[in-house]
Parts: sequence; C-alpha cells; structure tokens
Amino acid sequence: MNPMNSKTVIGLGAAAVLAVAIAATISISRKPVAETAQGAAELLPGLGERINDIKRISVTGAGQKRLVTLDRTEQGWVLAEKGGYPADAGKVREYLLKLGQSRLVEQKTANEQRYADIGVTDIGAADAKGMLVALDGLPQPAQLIVGIVNTRGDSTYVRRAGEAQSWLAKGSLVPDKTAANWLDKLVVDLPATRVREVVWTRPDGKPVRILKDKAEDTNYRLADLPKGRELASDYVTNTQATTLAGLNFDDVLPAAEAAPPADGKVYRATFASFDGIVVEMTGWKKGDLFHAQFKTHKDQSAFDASVAAVQNETKTEVSAPAGADGSQPVPAAVDPAKDKAERAAKLDAEVGMLAKRVEGWTFVLPAYKAANFDKGSEEFLKPLGEKSNEAKKTANAK
Repeated sequence: MNPMNSKTVIGLGAAAVLAVAIAATISISRKPVAETAQGAAELLPGLGERINDIKRISVTGAGQKRLVTLDRTEQGWVLAEKGGYPADAGKVREYLLKLGQSRLVEQKTANEQRYADIGVTDIGAADAKGMLVALDGLPQPAQLIVGIVNTRGDSTYVRRAGEAQSWLAKGSLVPDKTAANWLDKLVVDLPATRVREVVWTRPDGKPVRILKDKAEDTNYRLADLPKGRELASDYVTNTQATTLAGLNFDDVLPAAEAAPPADGKVYRATFASFDGIVVEMTGWKKGDLFHAQFKTHKDQSAFDASVAAVQNETKTEVSAPAGADGSQPVPAAVDPAKDKAERAAKLDAEVGMLAKRVEGWTFVLPAYKAANFDKGSEEFLKPLGEKSNEAKKTANAK
C-alpha cells in the first residue's frame, strides 16, 4: 500500500469514528428524559405522594384572569366562583392524579420568542394560549404553565413557572377552564320506582296530579280525569314521574342572588315517595333559563304506612343458629321496632343529605327537564273526538 492510500484509509477511519461519536451523542440527547435522568423524570416531583395535602387548585388564563378556584374544606372540595358550591371530587382527584403521574418526555424550547408556538407564554399576556395551574398546600407551591396538547393527544407542552426550559410532558394536562364544569351537578336522584305521586302547578294553570295506588303498580294514572276523556298513553304519565331521577343542573347560584319573582308567578311541584320523602320545587323562568329552588322533608305518616306494609307483606325473617343436634335453623322474626328504627335512620340521613345539598341555592335546570313543569293536563289526554281503540272496534263491528 502506498503512503497516500494509507493516509487516506486512516483519515476515513478517523472520520467514521468521529461520526459515530457525534451520532451517539445526538441520540442520547434526544432520548426521553425518563431514560436519561430518572430523578428528573417527574413533571412535579413528589406530587404523587402528596395529593391529599393540596388545599387549593387555581387556574388562571390570559391577562391574569382567574378562571377556576377550587378549595378543599372540611366538607370537601368547593368552587369559589360559584359561591362555595360543592365541586365534583372525582373530577378534581382525577386531574391531580394526572399531574402527579405525569413524566417529562422531551425538552423543548428555552427561547421565550418560541413559547407562543406551544402555548407556554407567561399568562400576563393578553393573547396567551396557555393557563397557569397553581397548587397550594405543598412544602413548595407548584405553578405550571400548561400549553397546548401535542397533536398525538397523549402529551402536553408545559413550562414550570419561573423556569426558562419548556417540556413535553406525558398525558393530556389541560384543565377545564369553565368553572361550572367542575361542579357536582347532581341535584336529586329520586327514581320513579319510589315516587307515589307528583303534583305541579303552572303560574297561570290548575294543579295537575299523577299517582300510583301501590308501589308495585306498573303505570301512573292522571287524577281527576275529565269525564269522557282518555289518557293519551301510559308513557306520558310514567315519564313525568322520572323528572327527579338523576336530575342534574346546568348552573347554580346562591339563593340570595337569585330569588323567585316578587309577583309570585312561579311554578310549583311536589314529589312524594312511598317511603316518606317529599321534595318541593319552586321554579320560574328568567329569559331562556329555568331557575328552581328545592326543599325536602319527611312525611311521617307515609313512612309509617310503608314500613307497616313491608313488615306485613314480606314478614322479613332471619335464621337462628342451628341446634346442637344438627337440626335445621329455626326462623326467627325480625324485631319490628328495630327494623323500623333502622329504616327511619336511613331515610332521615337521606333527607338530611338532600337538604344540605339543595337548600340555600338556586339551580338552572336543563330545558328538557324544565319542560315537564310546564305541562297542563290537556297534554296528557287524547285529543277531543278521538275514539279509543275499544270504541273503534265496537263501531266497526256494527
């Protein structure tokens, strides 16, 4: 091999080694943080073990506008923007878990001129795309600017407040910026299987009443059915009885800030269960929205009657221990007084919890639920002149 060829080979070999080294360096630098620096992998170090220490979560938007303030109280999480109404504890915990479990995936820009591209600009800017999430209650308060979600949807661009470096972090971490969406929106859940009767009155109408005589009856009937008229269908009355089944609200306001109209033109409704719970509603329209206030109490006479019916009809029994001779257990009747006391305690607790949830508040109800309070008796009847099927069959047979 001539000297020139030898030098060429050596030079090429050195260049190849250098290229491999550079490639390795670039490869390492591009690896996810979780692979190269395990100790720095957590987005908010230590949060996962201290979620129950969080006392406040705040979400602030562009122009330093506070959007959501969630406070932990002795009674649970509440939303400051809605007068301290209870928040959805499950939703709050789910979001905290997302933050606590998030890991840094990849370093992004540290150039503030590029922050806007991924939504991590300081939120003092009026056009900031991201939101500042602040967690209080930790040894060191955590503040995180949450930018836009990665196009794959499984990670989010973030920047810890006060730091220049931005990151791509695991998970969809953008908080809900609508305060009302953090609320526990269940008003009351009284299924039709428990409802004995419903009575309601429109501001300018007569009372309408549907009822069942016995809990096991399949359908509700319309009280005071006009002579010669027929119910349009069992469906219309049965549907009316489901009004309080899983009733959610769209919005809520302190009752002192949203009172019924002074002229007294309101909707009123009373729902009574077989086992003695009574829910009363006072409602009114304000623009396109239906506002409602609720009260609840226990009907002692209905409760007494329901317990007596259960004890008389079912004859609830428990088995006594087997005899020493191996004989079969001897049925022993449940103590009626003890059984009634236990049922009373359960119902009293239900009434108390419902009262705590609804009293002192005005709820904005969904339009499809509010429509049930605006029905007159005529809407439950077949049109005048329409003959029943039986009447038609009789006429056709002649």
